[in-house]
Amino acid sequence: MIDIKNKKVIITIVVVGVLLIGGLAFLAITMYHQSQNYKEMQELAELDKQEMENEYQKFADQYNEMKTQINNDSIIEQLTQEQMKTEKLLEELKNVKASDAREIARLKKELETCRAVIRSYIFEIDSLNRLNQSLTEENTRIKDQYSEAEKRIENLNADKQTLSEKVAIAAQLEATGITMTRKNKRGGVAKRLNDWKTTQVDFTLAKNVTASNGEKTLYVVIKNTTGRTLSNGGTFTYANKELQYSIKKTIEYTGEATPITVYWNENTTYQKGTYSVSVFADGNMIGERSFSFDK
Repeated sequence: MIDIKNKKVIITIVVVGVLLIGGLAFLAITMYHQSQNYKEMQELAELDKQEMENEYQKFADQYNEMKTQINNDSIIEQLTQEQMKTEKLLEELKNVKASDAREIARLKKELETCRAVIRSYIFEIDSLNRLNQSLTEENTRIKDQYSEAEKRIENLNADKQTLSEKVAIAAQLEATGITMTRKNKRGGVAKRLNDWKTTQVDFTLAKNVTASNGEKTLYVVIKNTTGRTLSNGGTFTYANKELQYSIKKTIEYTGEATPITVYWNENTTYQKGTYSVSVFADGNMIGERSFSFDK
């Protein structure tokens, strides 16, 4: 039989063993949980590091995009420098371990600085773009106004030209009441072709308050039945051509109705048919009429 003393020793050994086993089990469980927590922390650190890398890359890409949105060499140079700095920090972040808390903290602080800088550039570029848009719109508005002014000037010039033409037409002299009378050698009316020695042409320069007053040279052109001008060789300019005239007369025109009488006294053989009389002044034909004689 086991004595009481030995029995106590055995119980003590069993209790110690149980406690030791329990302690080991607790330690194993604790170490397991610590291992799991460390693993989770590592994973979170890696995720945080990856998120930082993505943000650095986003900033670098954003700087590159902003350079295409502005036409300012100085600002483009600044953006390039900031882009290079961001890309350098990104490279440093890629090379650092997620467990390096000090470097991660430094790079995270740099990331905050980058974020603030890029926001300032976004605001500045947006302001410049809005200013440029405003200037472009103003430039377009001014161009439209200038174009409209040019059109108005063209219209005014056209109106002025039209008005000038109308004034010129209104100022043109007019020969009215043109008559052609056959005269015999005694100055009376010739009733037959054989008695026709002199041709008398009468007309009136109509009243015209818009016409210029002063000395006027009148040219009378008489054409016979064949269309030949009765002329002694004198010419005048009309429609950029030199025309022969029959009679030339200079008068003083006052703007009032002025009766005119001229004569063709040259030796001429007259025939039956139609004769025409045209009157010219100031480079214009101011009157015309035809006359027919059958005997």
